[in-house]
Amino acid sequence: MPKLIILPLEEQYLRPGLRLGIAVSGGADSVALLRALLSRREALGLVLSVVHVHHGIRGSEADRDRDFVQSLAAAYGLPCHFRQVDVPARVDQNSESLEEAARHLRYGFFDELLRDGLLDAIATAHTLDDQAETVLQKLLRGAWTEGLGGISPVVHREQGGILRPLLGTTRAEIEAYLHALGQQWCEDATNRDLAHTRNRVRHELLPLLRGYNPRIAGQLNRVAAIARDEEAYWQREIARIAPALVLPGKPVRGGGRSSSTHPEEASIALEVERLRTFHPAVQRRLLRWFAGKIGCLLDFEQTESLLQLAANSVVSRRIEISGQVYVQRTAREIQFVRQAATSAGSGVIEVVLPVPGVVEVPELGLRFTAAATQEQPDALIRCVRPGDRVTQRYSRGPKKIKELLERAHLSAEDRQQTPVVVWPASDPKAPIVWLRGVEIDPASLPDLPFTLSIDLTVRN
Repeated sequence: MPKLIILPLEEQYLRPGLRLGIAVSGGADSVALLRALLSRREALGLVLSVVHVHHGIRGSEADRDRDFVQSLAAAYGLPCHFRQVDVPARVDQNSESLEEAARHLRYGFFDELLRDGLLDAIATAHTLDDQAETVLQKLLRGAWTEGLGGISPVVHREQGGILRPLLGTTRAEIEAYLHALGQQWCEDATNRDLAHTRNRVRHELLPLLRGYNPRIAGQLNRVAAIARDEEAYWQREIARIAPALVLPGKPVRGGGRSSSTHPEEASIALEVERLRTFHPAVQRRLLRWFAGKIGCLLDFEQTESLLQLAANSVVSRRIEISGQVYVQRTAREIQFVRQAATSAGSGVIEVVLPVPGVVEVPELGLRFTAAATQEQPDALIRCVRPGDRVTQRYSRGPKKIKELLERAHLSAEDRQQTPVVVWPASDPKAPIVWLRGVEIDPASLPDLPFTLSIDLTVRN
Protein backbone atom coordinates (compact mmCIF):
# COMPACT_ATOMS: atom_id res chain seq x y z
CA MET A 1 0.00 0.00 0.00
CA PRO A 2 1.56 3.36 -1.02
CA LYS A 3 2.58 5.72 1.76
CA LEU A 4 0.14 8.60 2.30
CA ILE A 5 1.86 11.96 1.77
CA ILE A 6 0.36 15.03 3.39
CA LEU A 7 1.43 18.41 2.05
CA PRO A 8 2.27 20.94 4.81
CA LEU A 9 -0.18 23.86 4.84
CA GLU A 10 -0.42 27.02 6.91
CA GLU A 11 -4.00 26.73 8.21
CA GLN A 12 -4.25 29.55 10.75
CA TYR A 13 -6.11 31.83 8.31
CA LEU A 14 -8.54 29.14 7.15
CA ARG A 15 -11.88 29.05 8.96
CA PRO A 16 -15.12 27.08 8.56
CA GLY A 17 -17.43 28.57 5.96
CA LEU A 18 -14.63 30.51 4.24
CA ARG A 19 -15.41 30.92 0.53
CA LEU A 20 -11.90 30.42 -0.78
CA GLY A 21 -10.86 30.86 -4.38
CA ILE A 22 -7.68 28.97 -5.31
CA ALA A 23 -5.55 30.75 -7.90
CA VAL A 24 -4.56 27.91 -10.22
CA SER A 25 -2.21 28.60 -13.11
CA GLY A 26 -1.75 24.95 -14.02
CA GLY A 27 1.80 24.78 -12.65
CA ALA A 28 2.95 22.32 -10.02
CA ASP A 29 2.64 24.71 -7.05
CA SER A 30 -0.94 25.80 -7.70
CA VAL A 31 -2.14 22.30 -8.64
CA ALA A 32 -0.63 20.96 -5.41
CA LEU A 33 -2.38 23.71 -3.44
CA LEU A 34 -5.69 22.76 -5.06
CA ARG A 35 -5.26 19.05 -4.28
CA ALA A 36 -4.11 19.72 -0.70
CA LEU A 37 -7.07 22.00 0.04
CA LEU A 38 -9.47 19.53 -1.55
CA SER A 39 -8.16 16.81 0.75
CA ARG A 40 -8.87 19.00 3.80
CA ARG A 41 -11.99 20.73 2.59
CA GLU A 42 -14.39 18.87 4.84
CA ALA A 43 -12.13 18.93 7.92
CA LEU A 44 -11.61 22.69 7.59
CA GLY A 45 -15.16 23.47 6.44
CA LEU A 46 -14.03 25.36 3.31
CA VAL A 47 -16.13 26.33 0.31
CA LEU A 48 -13.70 26.06 -2.60
CA SER A 49 -13.60 27.35 -6.16
CA VAL A 50 -10.90 27.82 -8.80
CA VAL A 51 -9.61 31.14 -10.14
CA HIS A 52 -7.67 31.27 -13.40
CA VAL A 53 -6.31 34.19 -15.43
CA HIS A 54 -5.28 33.84 -19.08
CA HIS A 55 -2.77 36.65 -19.59
CA GLY A 56 -2.97 36.85 -23.37
CA ILE A 57 0.67 35.82 -23.75
CA ARG A 58 2.51 32.53 -24.40
CA GLY A 59 0.09 31.63 -27.23
CA SER A 60 -1.01 28.00 -27.42
CA GLU A 61 0.83 27.15 -24.20
CA ALA A 62 -1.45 29.52 -22.26
CA ASP A 63 -4.50 28.03 -24.02
CA ARG A 64 -3.33 24.59 -22.92
CA ASP A 65 -3.04 25.80 -19.30
CA ARG A 66 -6.55 27.29 -19.45
CA ASP A 67 -8.05 24.04 -20.75
CA PHE A 68 -6.15 21.99 -18.16
CA VAL A 69 -7.31 24.15 -15.23
CA GLN A 70 -10.92 24.25 -16.39
CA SER A 71 -10.99 20.45 -16.81
CA LEU A 72 -9.39 20.01 -13.37
CA ALA A 73 -12.05 22.23 -11.78
CA ALA A 74 -14.79 20.31 -13.57
CA ALA A 75 -13.34 16.97 -12.46
CA TYR A 76 -13.77 17.99 -8.82
CA GLY A 77 -17.07 19.80 -9.31
CA LEU A 78 -15.64 23.22 -8.46
CA PRO A 79 -16.82 26.53 -9.92
CA CYS A 80 -14.14 28.19 -12.04
CA HIS A 81 -13.79 31.99 -12.12
CA PHE A 82 -12.04 32.71 -15.41
CA ARG A 83 -10.76 35.95 -16.89
CA GLN A 84 -8.76 36.59 -20.06
CA VAL A 85 -6.70 39.80 -20.03
CA ASP A 86 -4.42 41.56 -22.49
CA VAL A 87 -1.02 41.97 -20.83
CA PRO A 88 0.82 43.25 -23.95
CA ALA A 89 -1.76 46.05 -24.32
CA ARG A 90 -1.22 47.13 -20.71
CA VAL A 91 2.55 47.07 -21.23
CA ASP A 92 2.20 49.44 -24.18
CA GLN A 93 -0.26 51.68 -22.36
CA ASN A 94 1.57 51.99 -19.01
CA SER A 95 5.20 51.25 -19.95
CA GLU A 96 5.28 48.43 -17.39
CA SER A 97 7.33 45.27 -17.57
CA LEU A 98 5.51 42.15 -18.74
CA GLU A 99 5.67 40.69 -15.23
CA GLU A 100 4.33 43.85 -13.58
CA ALA A 101 1.49 44.23 -16.07
CA ALA A 102 0.47 40.59 -15.61
CA ARG A 103 0.50 40.94 -11.83
CA HIS A 104 -1.58 44.15 -11.86
CA LEU A 105 -4.22 42.59 -14.10
CA ARG A 106 -4.26 39.33 -12.18
CA TYR A 107 -4.69 40.99 -8.79
CA GLY A 108 -7.20 43.38 -10.29
CA PHE A 109 -9.35 40.35 -11.11
CA PHE A 110 -8.81 38.97 -7.61
CA ASP A 111 -9.94 42.26 -6.07
CA GLU A 112 -13.01 42.30 -8.30
CA LEU A 113 -14.05 38.83 -7.10
CA LEU A 114 -13.56 39.89 -3.48
CA ARG A 115 -15.26 43.26 -3.92
CA ASP A 116 -18.29 41.70 -5.60
CA GLY A 117 -18.70 39.34 -2.67
CA LEU A 118 -18.18 36.18 -4.73
CA LEU A 119 -15.27 35.10 -2.52
CA ASP A 120 -14.04 35.84 1.01
CA ALA A 121 -10.38 35.21 0.22
CA ILE A 122 -8.08 33.95 -2.52
CA ALA A 123 -5.22 31.51 -1.93
CA THR A 124 -2.08 31.76 -4.05
CA ALA A 125 0.58 29.04 -4.25
CA HIS A 126 3.69 30.97 -3.24
CA THR A 127 6.20 28.57 -1.70
CA LEU A 128 9.19 28.68 0.63
CA ASP A 129 11.41 28.69 -2.48
CA ASP A 130 9.50 31.65 -3.93
CA GLN A 131 10.08 33.45 -0.64
CA ALA A 132 13.82 32.76 -0.76
CA GLU A 133 14.04 34.05 -4.34
CA THR A 134 12.08 37.18 -3.44
CA VAL A 135 14.26 38.00 -0.44
CA LEU A 136 17.43 37.58 -2.51
CA GLN A 137 16.08 39.85 -5.24
CA LYS A 138 15.13 42.49 -2.68
CA LEU A 139 18.54 42.19 -1.02
CA LEU A 140 20.32 42.69 -4.35
CA ARG A 141 18.26 45.84 -4.93
CA GLY A 142 19.10 47.28 -1.49
CA ALA A 143 15.71 46.97 0.20
CA TRP A 144 14.82 48.14 3.71
CA THR A 145 13.10 45.75 6.10
CA GLU A 146 9.77 46.28 4.35
CA GLY A 147 11.35 44.74 1.25
CA LEU A 148 13.27 42.00 3.06
CA GLY A 149 9.95 40.87 4.54
CA GLY A 150 9.31 39.37 1.11
CA ILE A 151 5.99 37.65 0.54
CA SER A 152 3.50 38.09 3.37
CA PRO A 153 1.48 35.03 4.50
CA VAL A 154 -1.67 37.15 4.36
CA VAL A 155 -2.41 40.42 2.58
CA HIS A 156 -5.55 42.30 3.54
CA ARG A 157 -7.30 43.90 0.58
CA GLU A 158 -10.10 46.46 0.50
CA GLN A 159 -12.45 43.50 0.74
CA GLY A 160 -11.24 40.07 1.85
CA GLY A 161 -7.63 38.99 1.62
CA ILE A 162 -4.92 37.06 -0.21
CA LEU A 163 -3.66 33.95 1.61
CA ARG A 164 -0.41 32.02 1.00
CA PRO A 165 -0.86 28.58 2.69
CA LEU A 166 2.26 27.06 1.05
CA LEU A 167 4.85 29.61 2.23
CA GLY A 168 6.38 27.02 4.55
CA THR A 169 6.47 24.31 1.87
CA THR A 170 9.36 23.62 -0.49
CA ARG A 171 9.10 23.00 -4.21
CA ALA A 172 10.66 19.56 -3.69
CA GLU A 173 7.89 18.64 -1.22
CA ILE A 174 5.29 19.80 -3.73
CA GLU A 175 6.62 17.72 -6.59
CA ALA A 176 6.96 14.65 -4.34
CA TYR A 177 3.33 15.16 -3.29
CA LEU A 178 2.09 15.38 -6.88
CA HIS A 179 4.10 12.34 -7.95
CA ALA A 180 2.64 10.35 -5.05
CA LEU A 181 -0.87 11.33 -6.20
CA GLY A 182 -0.10 10.62 -9.84
CA GLN A 183 -1.26 14.17 -10.53
CA GLN A 184 -0.07 15.88 -13.69
CA TRP A 185 0.63 19.60 -14.08
CA CYS A 186 1.70 22.05 -16.78
CA GLU A 187 5.22 23.36 -17.25
CA ASP A 188 5.67 27.03 -18.13
CA ALA A 189 8.59 27.39 -20.55
CA THR A 190 9.20 30.99 -19.44
CA ASN A 191 10.28 29.69 -16.01
CA ARG A 192 13.49 28.52 -17.68
CA ASP A 193 14.18 31.79 -19.50
CA LEU A 194 17.31 33.26 -17.93
CA ALA A 195 16.51 36.70 -19.33
CA HIS A 196 14.32 37.12 -16.23
CA THR A 197 16.11 38.04 -13.00
CA ARG A 198 13.98 35.71 -10.88
CA ASN A 199 14.90 32.76 -13.08
CA ARG A 200 18.61 33.53 -12.76
CA VAL A 201 18.21 33.74 -9.00
CA ARG A 202 16.33 30.42 -9.06
CA HIS A 203 18.56 28.47 -11.43
CA GLU A 204 21.96 30.08 -10.84
CA LEU A 205 22.27 32.01 -7.57
CA LEU A 206 20.31 29.78 -5.17
CA PRO A 207 22.04 26.56 -6.29
CA LEU A 208 25.37 28.33 -5.74
CA LEU A 209 24.33 29.44 -2.24
CA ARG A 210 23.19 25.91 -1.38
CA GLY A 211 26.82 24.91 -1.75
CA TYR A 212 27.52 27.11 1.29
CA ASN A 213 24.32 26.31 3.17
CA PRO A 214 22.05 23.49 1.96
CA ARG A 215 19.21 25.02 3.99
CA ILE A 216 19.60 28.53 2.58
CA ALA A 217 15.96 28.71 1.44
CA GLY A 218 14.71 28.06 4.96
CA GLN A 219 17.20 30.55 6.39
CA LEU A 220 16.01 33.27 3.99
CA ASN A 221 12.43 32.44 4.95
CA ARG A 222 13.31 33.06 8.60
CA VAL A 223 14.99 36.33 7.65
CA ALA A 224 11.75 37.38 5.93
CA ALA A 225 9.65 36.47 8.96
CA ILE A 226 11.93 38.45 11.28
CA ALA A 227 11.96 41.42 8.88
CA ARG A 228 8.15 41.46 8.77
CA ASP A 229 7.98 41.49 12.56
CA GLU A 230 10.64 44.21 12.73
CA GLU A 231 8.81 46.33 10.16
CA ALA A 232 5.45 45.91 11.90
CA TYR A 233 7.01 47.00 15.19
CA TRP A 234 8.76 50.01 13.66
CA GLN A 235 5.65 51.16 11.84
CA ARG A 236 3.68 51.16 15.09
CA GLU A 237 6.53 52.79 17.01
CA ILE A 238 7.16 55.56 14.49
CA ALA A 239 3.42 56.17 14.13
CA ARG A 240 3.37 56.69 17.90
CA ILE A 241 6.46 58.93 18.06
CA ALA A 242 6.38 60.98 14.88
CA PRO A 243 3.09 62.95 15.16
CA ALA A 244 4.31 64.65 18.35
CA LEU A 245 7.34 65.96 16.44
CA VAL A 246 5.44 67.47 13.53
CA LEU A 247 5.79 71.19 12.88
CA PRO A 248 3.39 71.92 9.98
CA GLY A 249 4.37 74.44 7.31
CA LYS A 250 7.22 76.93 7.68
CA PRO A 251 8.07 79.38 10.48
CA VAL A 252 7.32 83.04 9.83
CA ARG A 253 8.89 86.15 11.31
CA GLY A 254 7.18 87.24 14.48
CA GLY A 255 6.12 83.72 15.42
CA GLY A 256 3.62 81.26 14.08
CA ARG A 257 3.80 79.11 10.96
CA SER A 258 2.59 79.47 7.40
CA SER A 259 1.03 76.87 5.14
CA SER A 260 0.81 77.02 1.37
CA THR A 261 -2.60 77.34 -0.21
CA HIS A 262 -1.34 75.77 -3.44
CA PRO A 263 -2.78 72.24 -3.67
CA GLU A 264 0.48 70.82 -5.03
CA GLU A 265 2.65 72.33 -2.31
CA ALA A 266 3.31 70.78 1.06
CA SER A 267 5.78 71.25 3.88
CA ILE A 268 6.43 69.61 7.18
CA ALA A 269 9.24 70.01 9.70
CA LEU A 270 10.72 68.61 12.90
CA GLU A 271 13.02 70.09 15.51
CA VAL A 272 16.66 69.10 15.14
CA GLU A 273 17.34 68.87 18.87
CA ARG A 274 14.36 66.59 19.44
CA LEU A 275 15.46 64.38 16.54
CA ARG A 276 18.95 64.10 18.06
CA THR A 277 17.54 62.66 21.28
CA PHE A 278 16.73 59.42 19.45
CA HIS A 279 18.98 56.52 18.49
CA PRO A 280 20.21 56.73 14.84
CA ALA A 281 17.98 53.77 13.96
CA VAL A 282 14.95 55.79 15.07
CA GLN A 283 16.26 58.94 13.40
CA ARG A 284 16.43 57.18 10.04
CA ARG A 285 12.86 55.96 10.41
CA LEU A 286 11.64 59.40 11.42
CA LEU A 287 13.31 61.07 8.45
CA ARG A 288 11.73 58.56 6.07
CA TRP A 289 8.34 59.03 7.78
CA PHE A 290 8.50 62.83 7.41
CA ALA A 291 9.55 62.55 3.76
CA GLY A 292 6.68 60.13 3.17
CA LYS A 293 4.20 62.69 4.49
CA ILE A 294 4.91 64.88 1.45
CA GLY A 295 4.95 61.92 -0.94
CA CYS A 296 8.70 61.36 -1.14
CA LEU A 297 10.48 58.01 -0.74
CA LEU A 298 14.07 58.43 0.50
CA ASP A 299 16.75 56.05 -0.73
CA PHE A 300 19.76 54.97 1.36
CA GLU A 301 22.02 57.75 0.14
CA GLN A 302 19.46 60.46 0.79
CA THR A 303 18.60 59.13 4.24
CA GLU A 304 22.25 59.06 5.28
CA SER A 305 22.80 62.58 3.90
CA LEU A 306 19.90 63.90 5.96
CA LEU A 307 21.17 62.07 9.02
CA GLN A 308 24.50 63.89 8.61
CA LEU A 309 22.66 67.14 8.02
CA ALA A 310 20.89 66.75 11.35
CA ALA A 311 24.16 65.96 13.14
CA ASN A 312 26.02 68.91 11.59
CA SER A 313 26.25 72.12 13.59
CA VAL A 314 26.26 74.26 10.41
CA VAL A 315 22.79 75.62 9.68
CA SER A 316 20.87 77.20 6.79
CA ARG A 317 21.62 74.49 4.29
CA ARG A 318 19.44 73.00 1.62
CA ILE A 319 19.55 69.59 -0.07
CA GLU A 320 17.63 68.83 -3.23
CA ILE A 321 15.96 65.44 -2.94
CA SER A 322 14.34 65.56 -6.36
CA GLY A 323 13.24 68.10 -8.91
CA GLN A 324 10.23 68.91 -6.75
CA VAL A 325 11.28 68.10 -3.18
CA TYR A 326 14.01 69.69 -1.08
CA VAL A 327 15.06 69.62 2.57
CA GLN A 328 15.98 72.88 4.32
CA ARG A 329 18.09 72.78 7.49
CA THR A 330 17.72 75.82 9.73
CA ALA A 331 19.11 76.51 13.17
CA ARG A 332 16.13 74.82 14.76
CA GLU A 333 14.44 72.65 12.18
CA ILE A 334 14.67 70.21 9.30
CA GLN A 335 11.98 71.20 6.83
CA PHE A 336 10.69 68.89 4.07
CA VAL A 337 9.15 70.89 1.21
CA ARG A 338 7.34 69.75 -1.90
CA GLN A 339 7.13 72.62 -4.36
CA ALA A 340 4.26 73.25 -6.74
CA ALA A 341 4.78 71.60 -10.09
CA THR A 342 5.60 73.97 -12.90
CA SER A 343 5.62 73.22 -16.57
CA ALA A 344 8.28 75.77 -17.37
CA GLY A 345 11.70 74.19 -17.52
CA SER A 346 10.43 70.78 -16.47
CA GLY A 347 12.75 68.07 -17.69
CA VAL A 348 14.87 70.31 -19.94
CA ILE A 349 18.12 70.55 -17.94
CA GLU A 350 21.14 69.97 -20.20
CA VAL A 351 24.62 70.69 -18.90
CA VAL A 352 27.89 69.78 -20.59
CA LEU A 353 30.40 68.03 -18.31
CA PRO A 354 33.98 68.47 -19.53
CA VAL A 355 36.19 65.39 -19.20
CA PRO A 356 38.15 65.91 -17.04
CA GLY A 357 36.11 68.54 -15.20
CA VAL A 358 33.71 69.47 -12.40
CA VAL A 359 30.22 70.89 -12.81
CA GLU A 360 27.62 71.90 -10.22
CA VAL A 361 23.96 71.81 -11.21
CA PRO A 362 22.06 73.94 -8.67
CA GLU A 363 18.67 72.85 -10.00
CA LEU A 364 19.52 69.27 -9.01
CA GLY A 365 21.62 70.01 -5.93
CA LEU A 366 24.41 67.83 -7.35
CA ARG A 367 28.09 68.19 -8.17
CA PHE A 368 29.43 66.03 -11.03
CA THR A 369 33.15 65.21 -11.26
CA ALA A 370 34.72 63.45 -14.26
CA ALA A 371 38.34 62.44 -13.56
CA ALA A 372 40.63 61.49 -16.45
CA THR A 373 44.38 61.45 -17.14
CA GLN A 374 43.94 63.32 -20.42
CA GLU A 375 41.31 65.31 -22.25
CA GLN A 376 38.36 63.28 -23.56
CA PRO A 377 35.07 64.05 -25.34
CA ASP A 378 32.54 65.85 -23.11
CA ALA A 379 29.75 64.08 -21.26
CA LEU A 380 26.22 65.46 -21.01
CA ILE A 381 24.08 65.84 -17.88
CA ARG A 382 20.38 65.90 -18.72
CA CYS A 383 17.03 64.76 -17.41
CA VAL A 384 15.32 61.53 -18.30
CA ARG A 385 13.64 61.44 -21.70
CA PRO A 386 10.81 59.20 -22.93
CA GLY A 387 12.22 55.89 -24.13
CA ASP A 388 15.45 56.08 -22.11
CA ARG A 389 16.65 52.63 -21.06
CA VAL A 390 19.46 51.15 -18.98
CA THR A 391 20.57 47.64 -18.06
CA GLN A 392 20.83 47.12 -14.31
CA ARG A 393 23.53 45.02 -12.75
CA TYR A 394 22.27 41.47 -12.09
CA SER A 395 19.62 41.75 -14.79
CA ARG A 396 19.59 40.94 -18.45
CA GLY A 397 18.36 43.27 -21.08
CA PRO A 398 17.60 46.98 -20.87
CA LYS A 399 14.61 48.33 -18.95
CA LYS A 400 12.79 51.61 -19.37
CA ILE A 401 13.95 54.18 -16.84
CA LYS A 402 10.36 55.31 -16.42
CA GLU A 403 9.53 51.82 -15.17
CA LEU A 404 12.42 51.82 -12.68
CA LEU A 405 11.44 55.23 -11.32
CA GLU A 406 7.79 54.22 -10.96
CA ARG A 407 8.93 51.32 -8.78
CA ALA A 408 10.56 53.91 -6.54
CA HIS A 409 7.14 55.64 -6.23
CA LEU A 410 8.35 58.87 -7.82
CA SER A 411 5.72 61.25 -9.15
CA ALA A 412 5.58 62.12 -12.86
CA GLU A 413 7.13 65.52 -12.10
CA ASP A 414 9.98 63.96 -10.13
CA ARG A 415 10.62 61.44 -12.88
CA GLN A 416 10.96 64.27 -15.38
CA GLN A 417 13.61 65.90 -13.18
CA THR A 418 15.66 62.73 -12.61
CA PRO A 419 19.20 63.31 -13.95
CA VAL A 420 21.28 61.01 -16.12
CA VAL A 421 24.77 61.28 -17.58
CA VAL A 422 25.39 60.25 -21.19
CA TRP A 423 28.73 59.93 -22.99
CA PRO A 424 29.89 61.19 -25.39
CA ALA A 425 27.75 64.34 -25.52
CA SER A 426 28.18 64.72 -29.27
CA ASP A 427 26.46 61.40 -30.02
CA PRO A 428 22.64 61.69 -30.09
CA LYS A 429 22.48 57.92 -29.41
CA ALA A 430 25.09 57.98 -26.64
CA PRO A 431 24.44 55.47 -23.84
CA ILE A 432 23.43 56.49 -20.33
CA VAL A 433 26.44 55.86 -18.09
CA TRP A 434 24.90 57.01 -14.79
CA LEU A 435 21.39 57.14 -13.35
CA ARG A 436 20.78 58.19 -9.77
CA GLY A 437 19.93 55.28 -7.49
CA VAL A 438 20.49 52.63 -10.17
CA GLU A 439 23.60 50.49 -10.59
CA ILE A 440 24.12 50.13 -14.32
CA ASP A 441 25.67 46.89 -15.55
CA PRO A 442 29.25 47.76 -16.66
CA ALA A 443 29.01 45.12 -19.38
CA SER A 444 26.29 47.19 -21.06
CA LEU A 445 28.53 50.29 -21.23
CA PRO A 446 31.46 51.27 -23.42
CA ASP A 447 34.92 51.38 -21.84
CA LEU A 448 34.87 54.79 -20.17
CA PRO A 449 38.17 56.73 -20.25
CA PHE A 450 37.18 58.54 -17.04
CA THR A 451 35.73 57.93 -13.60
CA LEU A 452 32.53 59.67 -12.57
CA SER A 453 31.59 60.74 -9.05
CA ILE A 454 28.47 62.61 -7.94
CA ASP A 455 28.06 64.44 -4.64
CA LEU A 456 25.16 66.19 -3.00
CA THR A 457 25.72 69.94 -2.79
CA VAL A 458 24.45 72.22 -0.07
CA ARG A 459 23.33 75.81 -0.51
CA ASN A 460 23.01 78.74 1.86
